[in-house]
Amino acid sequence: MLDIKFIRENKDAIKENCKNRNIKCDIDRLLELDEKRRELILKIDELKAEKNRLNDEMKKGGKKDEIIEKGKIIKEKLEKFEPGLEEINQEFKVILNKVPNIASDDTPVGSDESGNKVLREVGKPAVFDFQPKEHWELGEKLDVIDVPRAVKVSGARFNYLKGELALMEFALIQYCFSILTNEVILKKIVKKNNLKVSTKPFIPIVPPVLIKPGTMERMARLEPREERYHIPSDDIYLVGSAEHTLGSMYMDEILDEKDLPIRYIGFSTAFRREAGSYGKDMKGILRVHQFDKLEMESFSLAEDSMVEQDFIVAIQEYLMGSLDLPYRVVSICTGDMGGPDFRQIDIETWMPGQNKYRETNTSDSMTDYQTRRLNTKVRRKNGDLQFVHTNDATAYAIGRTLIAIIENYQQKDGSVIIPKVLKKFMPVDVIKPKK
Repeated sequence: MLDIKFIRENKDAIKENCKNRNIKCDIDRLLELDEKRRELILKIDELKAEKNRLNDEMKKGGKKDEIIEKGKIIKEKLEKFEPGLEEINQEFKVILNKVPNIASDDTPVGSDESGNKVLREVGKPAVFDFQPKEHWELGEKLDVIDVPRAVKVSGARFNYLKGELALMEFALIQYCFSILTNEVILKKIVKKNNLKVSTKPFIPIVPPVLIKPGTMERMARLEPREERYHIPSDDIYLVGSAEHTLGSMYMDEILDEKDLPIRYIGFSTAFRREAGSYGKDMKGILRVHQFDKLEMESFSLAEDSMVEQDFIVAIQEYLMGSLDLPYRVVSICTGDMGGPDFRQIDIETWMPGQNKYRETNTSDSMTDYQTRRLNTKVRRKNGDLQFVHTNDATAYAIGRTLIAIIENYQQKDGSVIIPKVLKKFMPVDVIKPKK
């Protein structure tokens, strides 16, 4: 959430930001509640101070009957004001939590994805001397993707990964960990992109895939609830991304400046109901209810937040580029990015079977929007306490990366060549059609 003082001092800019992000939020009502809230808090604090003064006076032998009478009057006033404050606080919190993060100066203003801006294209789509097939068709003929049996067992938008494609998933995981834990490689990425940022490696982590609703709400990721899988018997949710349990790791904690940045590379299965996507991408494994992801999460100082995201995007480009996949980097506009985001950068990878670019990676800069809700702070060297800044980003969305590989590396005979950087993690160099 945003600091209410910041909202107070930038009312018009906040209203404009809500408008640009297609988010309805009554800022005038919020500020009205804020004023009433502060007035009540002041009155309650004054009454409590007076109550303490009377208690001290009683201990010193003051006039008992007079003190008791004054105490009753204070109690009656507190009983009147405190419920009113609680009611105001509830409405205040609801509106405040709806206020989106401000957008960075370099975020394009737009109402929907048509306002997104392509920053650069890297690599050229391959020219095939045959009609390239879509991944689901290749996967079926190679016997590495089985959707019909998954539908029979689990329902629509589930799948089995089999054989070499299952092995390729674990090859991607091992390759990714080998890059993000290697400071020598990270230094090369920093140097190539002319960045001034720490080259501290990422810590591999396997986070929980279940999260309490209160924690999810503090992460500003509980809504839209229709996208979440909820287990009523335990009142707990399945995560939609490893970010949900990684970003909340340090809630209600104070970190030390010398320990930042803290960077994690997490692997987990994620779950989304894909509500509202009926009829879209029904074939194959592009849009499914259960999928695996490698997710980066970093905790940094406020002044390092922007360059931290630049570094993360550079890592994403290295990971996709080393697979020799054509991609483009896209700046997401105000109307298309999530409410907690300050700046969102996506990577879209060329899918020749579909003859289009599709999103494979996202990088979200959150500033202190989440950590203010989570109460995650850093103690600076001078003793000051500040809210930590967070960045989260896709290293590899496994399913979509597998799609990009088999579509771009397909051969005329229906086989698929294994990308060079993955070969040492695979028992074969080529996935061949089953006879």
